[in-house]
Amino acid sequence: QNPKTSAIVKQLLAEGNARELQKYFGSRMEFGTAGLRAAMGAGISHMNDLTIIQTTQGFCRYLEKNFSDLKKRGVVIGFDARAHLSSGGSSKRFARLAANTFISQGVPVYLFSDIIPTPFVPYTVTHLKLCAGIMVTASHNPKQDNGYKVYWENGAQIISPHDKGISQAIEENQEPWPQAWDDKLIDSSLLLHDPYAMVNKDYFKDIQKQCFHRNINKETNLKFVHTSVHGVGHKFVQLAFKAFDLSPPFAVPEQKDPDPEFPTVKYPNPEEGKGVLTLSFALAEKDGAKIILANDPDADRLAVAEKQESGEWKVFSGNELGALLGWWIFTCWKNNNRDTHAVKDVYMLSSTVSSKILRAIALKEGFHFEETLTGFKWMGNRAKQLMDQGKAVLFAFEEAIGYMCCPAVLDKDGVSAAVITAEMASFLATRNLSLSQQLKAVYDEYGFHITKASYFICHDPKVIQQLFDNLRNFDGKNTYPKSCGRFKVSGIRDLTTGYDSSQPDQKAILPTSKSSQMITFTFANGGVATMRTSGTEPKIKYYSELCAPPGNSDIEQLKKELDELVNALEKHFFQPEKNNLQRKTE
Repeated sequence: QNPKTSAIVKQLLAEGNARELQKYFGSRMEFGTAGLRAAMGAGISHMNDLTIIQTTQGFCRYLEKNFSDLKKRGVVIGFDARAHLSSGGSSKRFARLAANTFISQGVPVYLFSDIIPTPFVPYTVTHLKLCAGIMVTASHNPKQDNGYKVYWENGAQIISPHDKGISQAIEENQEPWPQAWDDKLIDSSLLLHDPYAMVNKDYFKDIQKQCFHRNINKETNLKFVHTSVHGVGHKFVQLAFKAFDLSPPFAVPEQKDPDPEFPTVKYPNPEEGKGVLTLSFALAEKDGAKIILANDPDADRLAVAEKQESGEWKVFSGNELGALLGWWIFTCWKNNNRDTHAVKDVYMLSSTVSSKILRAIALKEGFHFEETLTGFKWMGNRAKQLMDQGKAVLFAFEEAIGYMCCPAVLDKDGVSAAVITAEMASFLATRNLSLSQQLKAVYDEYGFHITKASYFICHDPKVIQQLFDNLRNFDGKNTYPKSCGRFKVSGIRDLTTGYDSSQPDQKAILPTSKSSQMITFTFANGGVATMRTSGTEPKIKYYSELCAPPGNSDIEQLKKELDELVNALEKHFFQPEKNNLQRKTE
């Protein structure tokens, strides 16, 4: 019933454009553990009013089956600022349609009245003990995309088998229910609640438990620049600084207000490095700021840059910031816990493609480190299990600049990470140390961990399948590579098939998934490299790391060795020319 998408389809029919119609209606968007992520537009392969209604109807039925008290507890729905003029789709409209679906079935809905950061949804699920949460966002994807992200009652993103169950329920509930399109009905419903004011108060109260140096924060001369890259983060990072008694950061004026066109950047993704930060560098130079904090558009990720003595800017990788925050959060915990036995109940987590620096810190300091599969859905769920057993999960991170610094949110949170980084930098400044100098000190103490990650773009699933099949049948059937150029392979873990050469029974410990590709190679020189497909983008990603024991300080030699390993990996395992892969353009 959306006049814009309806007109697009009628136009294609009038033109007899079977090819485009096939694109729009050939296959339904797949609902996975990350929910939905696709371009906004007409047809069942896109995000639009109809597909949102169908998805929510399925989700609603699935929740009714799982929770007898759904009509008492309810769900929370949030949205970012994305909008798509040509199809009439927007995050706000999709959120209202989803709310209408639940309310029509007598389910209470806590619908945020304005844009929020993604972490506010998992926070609200836990805080209000709700059955589930939905966030309408496509995070840092291109502007035409949108997404539908789902959280379970434990406050973490869903994991299997919920995705399969929801997917099946969507298939069974495709006919829109009566009044499904009439979202104005919710405005007069007693089942509609707005958690905006309460969460804005309570969230900032809860993150203050991670504020340990209020006096330093009040006095610091350190200046910060913040950019929300045309997303939702501006207001919330300002409030977080206020909660920690820090002077507000300078906001990049051209990027501080939400704008679904993302006019000043090619990709609204701070992970892409310096290109996204051009305006931030200029403002920092003008105002004499040493540190830049950049959120992605839904404010669940954080990039950090620091001006070096040379005048150059260093953009920290996700692994480097993970090392700094891990060190900082443990140091703060240690200073506030005099009981030496308590460390046995302390945990930190990171994903299997992230740096193992936390493992090195944990070994020396006596706390526990665990790795999970890639993605915060795994870390959030594992953190909740550990917390339910009375353990303290201080920190979790992934190399894709995602950090969970605060147990009140069981997902990555770029707002709390930004203000905790600011407090850490302010504290270090009192010791005349920069973030870069402290990072070196961490590596000196726990061993250098050098990482390098990138990706190739490939739009052909057959090519991707063939590439991974070749690796599994490298020297004849069912044989993996024994070397990569001059680098000898000493171990293989394949989380697609469940094979792990290092285990006595050759079975991998981490859960396996046939639907995604992921192989990890361990090399005789201590290097590790993982190749995997992305769940949300047409990419084959790789992650590599060289770990040296403490005392091995020849960092240049280590970097050279890793560069050579990565070159060999690209040449022999990816074969970009043969497979027609497009390199990540810096």
